[in-house]
Formats: sequence, structure tokens, C-alpha cells
Amino acid sequence: MAVSCALFPSTLSFNRHPSSLLAVKPQNRLILGFKSRTHNGLTLNCSSEMGPLSDPSLSFRERHMSGTSPFGFTMDEANMSRPSYKWRRVLLKVSGEALAGDQTQTIDPKITMSIAREVASVTRLGIEVAIVVGGGNIFRGSSWAGCSGLDRSSADYIGMLATVMNAIFLQATMESIGIPTRVQTAFRMSEVAEPYIKRRAVRHLEKGRVVIFAAGTGNPFFTTDTAAALRCAEINAEVVLKATNVDGVYDDDPRQNPNARFHDSLSYHDVTSKDLSVMDMTAITLCQENNIPVVVFNLGKPGNIAKAIKGERVGTLIGGTWNSMAPMS
Repeated sequence: MAVSCALFPSTLSFNRHPSSLLAVKPQNRLILGFKSRTHNGLTLNCSSEMGPLSDPSLSFRERHMSGTSPFGFTMDEANMSRPSYKWRRVLLKVSGEALAGDQTQTIDPKITMSIAREVASVTRLGIEVAIVVGGGNIFRGSSWAGCSGLDRSSADYIGMLATVMNAIFLQATMESIGIPTRVQTAFRMSEVAEPYIKRRAVRHLEKGRVVIFAAGTGNPFFTTDTAAALRCAEINAEVVLKATNVDGVYDDDPRQNPNARFHDSLSYHDVTSKDLSVMDMTAITLCQENNIPVVVFNLGKPGNIAKAIKGERVGTLIGGTWNSMAPMS
């Protein structure tokens, strides 16, 4: 008894002689380079000549599989659906002071709503956004260390709890306007947030969810700026966007010195050598070692978040040049 085998993408058909359930012509067979083998009267012949398929359903499936992406779009449609902006995945660092707004209250709901709306406008374009929040508007560990016998480690842990409070508030604001959001903390607080797991965070981003990282790195003596640089490197984000309450980086405090000079762009070495108060040295060094550019911009100006996420020119760029950071066509 002889059996002929035709192999198609994800399809295996057998032709039994003399009767046949599915007629397979010789030109439709796929030769794999194996010799015909006979065992107990059964002969398996494989052929590599791929001709036109005689079965209409198989022909349609082959065309469908070759012309579509895994999500059901044609290849041209899949390419058109990708965002045409510089960044595909970004990490937005929001300081606690920025969340406080005019400092009349701990958290300004207008600020969080502004962040939510601008993040929503870019996530609809397909850009993946992760956020690291600070806690300085509630409690800054480095400022309280030594008060009433409070050691630095305990003070930093209290500051980490403050970032969780900000993250939950920001999550509630985002979800109130329909943005799917997940909060992940550096240490376990399972009743209110997920623990930080890199693969889970990346999967959330791929599904279009905004991931808010809270509790810093989970270790004392490290700032949330360092946490932003660390999480950016871990999730393979392309840039750290540091939202502050000033327009960018100056050589002096512009709120106290009106003659302070604005820096349009800086190198990592400029930041460290000039001791500019942008990010702590650990964060800058981590960005430098991983070639992560940093954009420092004013959170208070409407539209700045969306511009920064899209890669448009705003604020101060550290570790790159603006020409290379322009949006891609």
C-alpha cells in the first residue's frame, strides 16, 4: 500500500490509492529531502514542488496566512497602524512637587487630570507609557532623617509609602477617563497594587495599559530618579521624561535668579561636572551607561507631556541631540 504525503503550512494531507479523500496532485507536494521509506507495506513519499493548491479552502488559508499579521491586519495595515513618532515606549518621571501644583494642597486634582488627559492622547496613538512617581509632596525621607531619632532608612521607607499614595491617586484619575492602568510597587502591598515583575509590566504595556511604578527601587538611600532610570533600563524604554515645575535645566535656580541661563541640550558629562541639579548622580550614571536620553520639561505647561512623549522639542535634552530626536516621518 502506497501513501503520498503533501505538506503545507500547518496542513498535512494523505492520499490513499486507489480511492482518495483529498486529491493532491504531484506538483502540490513538498519535498523535504528525505528518501522514500517503506515499512510494513507503507510507503511515504514527500515532494518539494509547491504548485497551485487544488483545495480552495487551503489556497485561501495560505494566502491569508502570508498576507496578514498575527493580529488579523494585512501587513500594510499593520505597518500603517504603528505610531510614526520617535518613541515607541517611554518612561515618564513625575516628581511629587509637580503633583502638588501651587503647593496649597498635597495633591492638586487639576494636575493629575492634566497628566491623565495628555497621557491618554498619546496612548491612543500606540505609544506605550510607564510612569514613576515621586513622593516629595507628602514626605521626603532625606529631609526628615534625624528628626525625633528617625534614621535615614526608616525615613526613606516612609517616603516610599508616600509614592504609593500618589500612584493610587494618579491611577484613579486615569481610570476615571477610561485609561487602563496598573500600579506596581517595589515591595509587596498586594491589597492595593501588584508587586513589580518585569515581564508582567512589559505585558501590560504591550496591551496598551499605563503602568505606574511606585515605592522607588524598594531600597533606602536611592531616589525615585534612580528608580526611573532603573525601570527604564529594565523594561527597555527608550527615554526618561522628567516632568518638573521648571522649563528645563538652568545654570541656577530661575525662580531665584532671573538671569539664570537655560540649557537647550547637555551631555551626561556636563551634568556631572557642573553639578547641575537635574537628577542625582546615580540616576545620571545609570542613564549614561545604558545610553538612555533624558528630557527635562515643565509639567505645568499644557501640552508639554504629549509633546515630550511624541519626541517633539521641549525642555532640555540630556545625552543626545535634538536633530536625532525629531519625530520620525
